[in-house]
Amino acid sequence: MSRRDTVNSIFMRKADTPTPSAGVEKNPDRVRTGAVSAMGASLQEMTEAARAAGRLQAQISSGFHVLDIDPSDISNSSISDRIPVERDADFDALTKSIAEHGQKVPILVRPDPEKEGHYQIAYGRRRLRAAAKLGLKVKAIVQNLSDNELVIAQGKENLDRQDLSFIEKALFAHRLEEAGYPRDVIMAALSTDKADLSRYISVARGVPQTLILAIGPAPKAGRARWLALVDAVSSAPKKVEAIIEDEAFANLDSDQRLQRLLSKMTVRDAKKATGEIWKTRQGQRAAQIERSGNKTRITFDELMVPEFAEYLTTRLDELFEEFGAVRSQR
Repeated sequence: MSRRDTVNSIFMRKADTPTPSAGVEKNPDRVRTGAVSAMGASLQEMTEAARAAGRLQAQISSGFHVLDIDPSDISNSSISDRIPVERDADFDALTKSIAEHGQKVPILVRPDPEKEGHYQIAYGRRRLRAAAKLGLKVKAIVQNLSDNELVIAQGKENLDRQDLSFIEKALFAHRLEEAGYPRDVIMAALSTDKADLSRYISVARGVPQTLILAIGPAPKAGRARWLALVDAVSSAPKKVEAIIEDEAFANLDSDQRLQRLLSKMTVRDAKKATGEIWKTRQGQRAAQIERSGNKTRITFDELMVPEFAEYLTTRLDELFEEFGAVRSQR
């Protein structure tokens, strides 16, 4: 039996189980008990372990070897994907597990192209940090990788093991773009398409990195909240700074920080906003105009003036040129 078969037999083989006796009646609608839920969690952990073991076995079968390397001889790749957090319970649990049971899954590194005898990490930064903290050597697969292969492996491993939050993906994509990586490589690293990649990069460009780091990864927040923050930053950057410098802000978790920032900005914008109603000559309330800071929003009532908003948007260039001509005559 090959080593791959051995791994599969341990983690993935379905055991032959006897047929339940006729006296035992199954109830398909029975509520899952704590024991059943625990068994489900254990099976999920075994499945994840089997996948990791399968990836490792495939690499070993292809001629790769696992080495024990001093963490000080391994440097980070040039592009960071994770946003550091002050309190990381998962990392503490990982460190404890490695201390008690050893490192089960190796990290992936490549030889440092500029420093002989040293390596650059592709994935496994948390395991590397844990080994360094414990004063242990880290188990690592050494593989020759190009720069493109390095960031693709880095991105895919994070998506497979612990999904990046929206803003971490956005920041990673933006950093890769700034480093000169082509769009197809960035899409492969994030397993995304052109449209989503453009959205990621636009958000990362709209929020200063210092602010992103102050908020943290915000794992529960999606694109909508970060887009709202882009608007808030552009309209009142100094107010944003005042909010994040508040001591109470630092005591919140990452998602709460983002929510607090958006809530305070929304309240302040609402206080400053002024509104008026535009009526047609027939007296129909056709649109609401709101002004807040340096922004003006016009919301049309499609029931009162159907298709007018679409007509207006097709003539924006013409109207802007007309406005410019009138303004130049003043």
